[in-house]
Amino acid sequence: MGDEQRVSWQELIAQSRDDFEAGTDFTVAVEEEFALLDPHTLALTDRFEEIYAAALETDLAPHVVGELIASEVEVRTGRCENFGEAAAAMQERRSQIHGVARELQIALGGTGTHPWSRWQDQRIIDTPHYRRNDEILRYVVWRNNTFGLHVHVGIAGADRAIAVHDALRNFLPEVLALSASSPFVEAVNSGLHSARTEVFTRMFPRCGIPDVYGDWRGWEDYVAFLYRTGSVTEHTQIWWSVRPHLAYPTIEIRIADGQPDLAEAQSLAAFCYSLAVRCARALDEGEPLPSLPNRLLEENLWRAIRYGLSGELLDIARGEQVHARARIEQLLDWVAPVADEIGAASFLNIPERNAAERQIARFGEGAGLEEIYSEQVRMGEPIGG
Repeated sequence: MGDEQRVSWQELIAQSRDDFEAGTDFTVAVEEEFALLDPHTLALTDRFEEIYAAALETDLAPHVVGELIASEVEVRTGRCENFGEAAAAMQERRSQIHGVARELQIALGGTGTHPWSRWQDQRIIDTPHYRRNDEILRYVVWRNNTFGLHVHVGIAGADRAIAVHDALRNFLPEVLALSASSPFVEAVNSGLHSARTEVFTRMFPRCGIPDVYGDWRGWEDYVAFLYRTGSVTEHTQIWWSVRPHLAYPTIEIRIADGQPDLAEAQSLAAFCYSLAVRCARALDEGEPLPSLPNRLLEENLWRAIRYGLSGELLDIARGEQVHARARIEQLLDWVAPVADEIGAASFLNIPERNAAERQIARFGEGAGLEEIYSEQVRMGEPIGG
């Protein structure tokens, strides 16, 4: 990262703390990653440089970036003050990137993995950041042909931000279950609802559910240890599924699969945003929040990977199984007091079938991967596009 070439990691951490201390509560930004596809075969196609150059000539320019492979593009809403603004920006960004892609005869995919294109055939984009990651991670980064949705939530106060981060750990499996969209990869039915999580979260270092940091000092000590020991050379190499961001005063939720459907993407982002704000409110009001051990959260994460929204998650406090849908309904009730305030209430919804369930059902009916994926690609196309 360019900034880190100009400042030391000590300065980076200190600046990040100052930014959180001066931060603004409950801003929100959403990032979505899309596959670049041949419009005829729907295979991945290495055309990022073309779509990026074309986007630079449009209003999308500040909101489009590369993301590892040349068959992928990321679009960002930018900072929004409430979820209504973010939802509108998500719709606009999708319309913009589809418009640019259409002019270039490129199709876009929104599921968490591509069903059949081989990772061996993908090219890593030529930037210093991704060249470094290629050199460090090798096979791990080569395999990462995955597509996700990330939500940044502004939290004021350094210690308070870490407390919100720690609380959000508890809900990562539920977010993943709701978002699951990637049952197919490497031309097979994986038997999972989120193969993306196995490819990315299970393979990358410093990825998945992090430990509790307790306060800013705990987070600072951890980051300092990574830099001092040469474990990281830039802060973006900390890939945890929820993380305090060192470039922006936000907590970033990174566990979710990409979403083919705009409405489902908006609902998922609203859920993440509402959880973060509800955690902050609970902390402010002295409401106790659990601090669950990783070994138990990992049980729920595996259930979310394997069965998604169709399976059961653990009510860890009670030591009982509960259907994933029922568990998410409980969380929707829990976030309801803040959801209206932040403009998220009207977007919160559990679909009749999420993207993984739709694809798995069609596979069970005998549809092939090409037909199933084509349906998901068409679902993501803007109306009238």
